[in-house]
Order: sequence, then structure tokens, then C-alpha cells
Amino acid sequence: MLPIALDAMGGDHAPGEIVAGARQAVESLGVEVVLVGPPDRIGDAGGLAVLPATEVVAMDEDPANAVRRKKDSSLVRAAEAVRDGRASAMVSAGNTGAAMASALLRMGRLPGVSRPAIATPIPVPGSTPTVLLDAGANAECTPAMLVQFAQMGSAFAAERYGIDRPRVGLLSIGEEPSKGTPVVKETHALLEGGAGVEFIGNVEGRDIVSDRVDVVVTDGFTGNVALKTLEGGIRAVVDAVLAAMTSTDEAREAAKVLMPALAPLAEQLDPDTTGGAMLLGVDGVCIISHGSSSARAIVNALGVARDMVGADLVGRIRQAVSPTTTPAAAARPSA
Repeated sequence: MLPIALDAMGGDHAPGEIVAGARQAVESLGVEVVLVGPPDRIGDAGGLAVLPATEVVAMDEDPANAVRRKKDSSLVRAAEAVRDGRASAMVSAGNTGAAMASALLRMGRLPGVSRPAIATPIPVPGSTPTVLLDAGANAECTPAMLVQFAQMGSAFAAERYGIDRPRVGLLSIGEEPSKGTPVVKETHALLEGGAGVEFIGNVEGRDIVSDRVDVVVTDGFTGNVALKTLEGGIRAVVDAVLAAMTSTDEAREAAKVLMPALAPLAEQLDPDTTGGAMLLGVDGVCIISHGSSSARAIVNALGVARDMVGADLVGRIRQAVSPTTTPAAAARPSA
């Protein structure tokens, strides 16, 4: 397999944690990695190949403008490496919008795809994660786009988590088909009419972290709000539990007994475990990791990239959004 292009300058802890994660992935996973970025800023690459780039897109830069202006940035060069057949996939923990723009402008969209979507795994204790999409790429969506998100998310969940027939739910304010915005109602009708997925109907926010559904489809605005709300809620609960466990001598003693039982749950809820989200709909594998990614998160992201290349996920998505699986009405964007 071709090496994975890793944006060495992306993320809050770049390049140190990014390079460390790359080196660990090479040793533990056996993947080949090429670091992308200014060689003088990357520092000791530990023997890994470096694809030079003279510019870096900052976390707070406007994505579209940055990608257009900084054509020699590490993000753009990583996407071009995939496009030109020098890398099998790209991974970045940098500016999410810029990573998406780089992949879209350099790799291009798959035939028939209206808009790419960010698919984010949401941990579900005791079960496989729920794939939430779109998690922020498209603030406003048409029913046609949401149908394609369902198709792409289903293909992704099947390959990443080995689910034979992923259950797809449409996020709304009630389970009844009559609930939701006009866009949600029209999307429900299209998915119910047949789109090549196992559609189970509307789901609500509480279902995202349950084993009732495998893929939850929504627009990028709602999806991002739901994602950040879940992240904040999980963090608040974990912090409160840790504070309670250290509040008194008795609590600290009890914690010694409880911690071994709680450790697996903490591992599941840690965002570093998933490695990152995947941009679906572009002509290449693109993993977008959390901005605060540690070396462990980068190892997991590189592992996901390797697995999705090996599974030919891009080919699966190309087939999933083909005219034969898309309702005729969904192929036409709504006014």
C-alpha cells in the first residue's frame, strides 16, 4: 500500500505529538507514513520520509481563503499526494474546514455526490459507535443531500465496524414521520421509498448514544451542535466523577476498587480512541482528527486510514450513490 500522507503541522500539539504518533504507528501497525510540512519545523522525523511544504494553515484561519492562498501548505500538499498517486490517504488534526476544502479541491468529488459529509463515530458503551453525519461540513442541506449522506454513512459503518446491514435513522424532534422541518419530512419520504439503505425512520437526540441505530443522518449545523453538546456533556460527567473520587479519603479508597471497572468505559468515551472523523464523498480517503489529538489519537487515525484504503471504501461509496440506489426525486436538489 502507498504511504499515508500525515499533516505534521495540524493540531494544537503539532508537530511533537503528530510526529510521535506517526513513529508509533509505523512500529505498532506496520503502516508507511510520509510527514508533510516544513522540514525545519518538523524537527527530528525519526527516519520517516518528509514531503516538504513551506506554509501552514493556522487553526483559526478562514478555510477557503487559506487553501486558495496557501497552495504550498501542508494540508494542500497532503491532498495533492493522494490525488497524484503518491499517497493512499491523508490524515490531519488541523483546521477542519481547510482539511475538507483541500480534499475537495484537490481530490475532487466522487461522481454523483452533491456534497461531501463529515462522518463522526459517537461512542456507545457496550456497542459499536454510532456514525453521525453530517457533523459540520454543510450547514444547510437539501433532501437529496441527506439521502446521499444516508447511503455514504451506511457504506462507512459497514466497512469500519463490520455491520452487515447498518440501521439508518433520520434525526428529528419526534419518531413520527409527521415530525420535523419540511426538509426532514421530505427526506423521510425519500428514504422510506427506497434508497438502498436499512432505514428505520426518525430518531431523536437520545438515540445517538444508544444501540438502537448505527447511522444518524442530519444537516451539518444540527450535527455539529449535537456533536459538541455530547462532547461537553461527556467531559462534564467524567470530570464530576473524578472530582467525587478524590473528594475525601473514603472516596479515594473506594476509587481504588472502582477504577479498574471504570477504565474500559473511560477508554471507550475517550475521543482519542476513535482517531477522528472521515470525510465521505471525495475521491480519496481523508481522516480529520480532533484538534487536540495526542500521539495515541494519531496512531488510531492512521490505523483507520489504512483499514479504509484496504477495504476500498471509496469504491463502496461510489457504488452506494450510483443512480441505481438513489431515488429519482433525490437526484434533484430541492429549491
